[in-house]
Amino acid sequence: MSVDADLPAGVPGIDVPRLAGWLDRTLPGTGPITAIDLISGGRSNLTYGITLDGGRRIVLRRPPLGHVLPTAHDMGREYRVLSALGAGSSVPVPRTLAYCDDVDVIGARFYLMDYVEGRVLRTRDDAADLTPEQARGLSEALARALAAIHTVDVEAAGLGDFGRPNGYMARQLKRWGQQWDASQDAIRATGAEHDVPEYARLIARLGERLPADAPARLVHGDFRLDNALARVEPEPEIAAVVDWEMSTLGDPLSDLGLTLVYWAEAADTEDEILPVGATITAAPGFFTRREFTERYAELTGSDLADLDFYVAFACFKLAVILEGIHARFLQNATVGEGFDKIGDAVPVLVGRAHRILDTGKPW
Repeated sequence: MSVDADLPAGVPGIDVPRLAGWLDRTLPGTGPITAIDLISGGRSNLTYGITLDGGRRIVLRRPPLGHVLPTAHDMGREYRVLSALGAGSSVPVPRTLAYCDDVDVIGARFYLMDYVEGRVLRTRDDAADLTPEQARGLSEALARALAAIHTVDVEAAGLGDFGRPNGYMARQLKRWGQQWDASQDAIRATGAEHDVPEYARLIARLGERLPADAPARLVHGDFRLDNALARVEPEPEIAAVVDWEMSTLGDPLSDLGLTLVYWAEAADTEDEILPVGATITAAPGFFTRREFTERYAELTGSDLADLDFYVAFACFKLAVILEGIHARFLQNATVGEGFDKIGDAVPVLVGRAHRILDTGKPW
C-alpha cells in the first residue's frame, strides 16, 4: 500500500509508512492512505480516522502516548469484546477489521474497525439543533444500550472468561488504588506535587462499604453519552457504543454509577461540572439522573438499594483516571487540547464521593 504524497509522515502516534505497509499485507486491496486525522484527543486511547483511496473511512485505535498505567489500554481486549458483540448481540458496536500485536509497526498495539456515521454529543452547543423530544429519545436510547450491555449472554457471546466477577468490586478498589499510586509516582518524577488530602479517607470508607458479589455481567467500564455515536434522524438512536478499553465481567451497577457521575443536569452548580463527560445532558429534554436510573431499573430489574455506594465509587474511579491523565499532561505526553484543567477535577470528585456517602443520596 502506498501513502499519498501530500500526507505528512509525522502524525503523532502513527508511523504512516509502516502502517501503510502493514495494511497492504493484512487487508490487501484497500488502496492507498490519502488522509489521517485524530478523532479523539488522547485523554484515553487515541482514535484516528483513516481515509483510503476511493473515500472509504476506517478507524484505528491505539494506546495514549507517554505514561500508561499498568493493565490499562489493552487493545487486544478491546478488539475481542467488540468482535464478540458484533457477532450477534443487540449492543450497537462498530465492525472490527484487524488487530496488530506487533509494536514495531506504529510503536504500540492497535486495531482497526469500520467507521460508523454518527455524532459525538458532548457540550450544550452540540444540543443547539436538538429538540427536547429528540433529547429525550437519546436518553431512552442510551438507557437501552446500557441495559443491552448488562443483559448480554456472556457464555453465548464467547466472553465467559473475559473477567473474574467474583470479588470484582474489592479488586477494583485495590486496582484503582494502585493506579493512583503509580500516577503519583509519575507526577513526582516531573518535579510536581498533587496533594488530595481526603483521598486516603475515601479509600477506607469505600472498603468498609463493599457490597456482596453481583451476578457476572459484561460491564463497559466507561459508559457515557460521549462514548457513543448518536443519530437523531429519522429517530434518535445510539449507532455505536465505543471506547471499550476498560470492559470486563463484573458488577453492572459500577457502570450505572459512573454514568450518573458523568450525567449533567441544568441545576448543577459550576463546581459540579466536570472537564470530561457530556454537559449536553443539561439541555432541555434529556432525562435527569433520577429518570435515567428509573428507566434503567425498569429495563433490567436491578436492585438499586446500594446505589449511593456505586456512585461514590465511580467518583473515586474517575478521580484516579483523571489523575493518570494529569500525569501524562505534566509529562507533555497528551495530544489535543483541554488537559490543563483535568487535575483540578480530582479533589472535586473526591469531595463529591464523601458527600454521597455522608448523605446516602446518589445525586
